[in-house]
Amino acid sequence: MKKIISMVLILATACMLAACGKKEESTTLKMATNAEFPPYEYYEGDKVVGIDADIAEAVAKELGLKLEIEDMAFDSIIAAVTSGKSDIGLAGMTVTEDRKKNVDFTDTYATATQVIIVKKGSPVASPDDLKGKKIGVQLGTTGDIYAADIEGSQVERFNKGFEAVQSVLQDKIDAVIIDQLPAQEFVEANDDLMILDEAFTKEEYAIAVKKGNKELVEKINKALANLKESGELDKIVAKYIKADE
Repeated sequence: MKKIISMVLILATACMLAACGKKEESTTLKMATNAEFPPYEYYEGDKVVGIDADIAEAVAKELGLKLEIEDMAFDSIIAAVTSGKSDIGLAGMTVTEDRKKNVDFTDTYATATQVIIVKKGSPVASPDDLKGKKIGVQLGTTGDIYAADIEGSQVERFNKGFEAVQSVLQDKIDAVIIDQLPAQEFVEANDDLMILDEAFTKEEYAIAVKKGNKELVEKINKALANLKESGELDKIVAKYIKADE
């Protein structure tokens, strides 16, 4: 009898040890971001919203996980992903060779293009011609950031892209740097305007994942493909990017 009891105890202990040693699968997808880049991520009350937040939410749903977002300094995102503190990094993050040394990237989910609007007949024919010119931008946009680095330029900041376009029409400024989609609508509504053929900047955004985690990259890529095919990705972008009217 004692031998039977001993065997039962041994088996029970072994089962307990096996259970303790088994790694529980996470039910959450932890996203690191920097919520200071509207419309991709920003605060609405105490909640982080935006294109990236919605895409991450949709991806998490595809994977059967619950999304958790942590706001942090932009230069801390890569470190959070590489350390395993966060599963993914989404922050309007451009894919660069330097970053690819530290993290892996999923397929691209967005291409952000900044273009230049000028009046027809303008001497500004390429981005190089912006040196020393008066440039209009919408406050806080990528165009605002990049325009400040143009040699000798005078940057005029407006609350709305529409106001910058009106200043070009009135010859108060030489050009406007703005996102491609609203730029197209402005030009279609004004015969005196045109968009330069050469884009000012073009950036590809993707999701950062811990280097070597091919399984997660593949799962996210599949989720992104489903979102693109269903049209959900376009709906998310359209929700946040609209031309000023």
